Amino acid sequence: MDELTVFAHPYDGERLSGAIAGPAGRATAVLLHGAGNGSKERLLPFLADFAAQGCRALAFDFSGHGESSGALAELSLRRRFEQAVAVLDALAPADDPLVLVGFSMSGQTVADLAGHYGPRVAAVGLCAPAVYAPEAWEVPFGTGDGRFCELIRTPDSWRRSPALEALRSYRGRSVLAVPGRDTIIPPEVTRAVQEALSADGRLTRLELPDADHFLGLWFRDHAEDRRAFVTALLDGPLTAQAPAVSGMGDHGGRAS
Repeated sequence: MDELTVFAHPYDGERLSGAIAGPAGRATAVLLHGAGNGSKERLLPFLADFAAQGCRALAFDFSGHGESSGALAELSLRRRFEQAVAVLDALAPADDPLVLVGFSMSGQTVADLAGHYGPRVAAVGLCAPAVYAPEAWEVPFGTGDGRFCELIRTPDSWRRSPALEALRSYRGRSVLAVPGRDTIIPPEVTRAVQEALSADGRLTRLELPDADHFLGLWFRDHAEDRRAFVTALLDGPLTAQAPAVSGMGDHGGRAS
């Protein structure tokens, strides 16, 4: 099993802390944590699981999280997307298919990345994902009482999310992990994401009836469920399947 290698990637005045494992060749998987106190640490066991199946895998802290520099209040959905692109472009071999895995708020970021990388995306994994209204994409998160929170708490604003169209246009393999006790993401958001992924792609829904919203912690502590998720994502050849998607997906729902 490959050892983890830590890295610090400079981008736009920030230092993004990450870890990587596994060989190049089959695919590169990127695991993206959620908001709040989310970080790469709870996702590190995934890296060994992907490496064991012949994939390169990486996880990193968005700015203002974990061991990365920067202020969380200055982060935005746009900056999350741009940071993920910077890390992937630097560390994922250009010929590798991509496996995009997002937790909670990073459901938004995965949709943005699917639109950006188009044909390179071979599989998508979403874990209790959120999607957001388009006007929230560029607004800094602030301290919890500003414009960003106002926008995402507007009832039904997520229904206008371009993220749903980006996921609907995706034609590859996807896995949707759904906790039985999610008090953060409304069930209608999960249904909309499931319907979007099912439109043209091959979707597996992974039910976790005893889990709550924080699936990064759940998977960290439940190796059997974590490996089932990875196995479903890597089921069969990993080849580019998704067409290019117009736009970058600016999405809605409640932050988590």
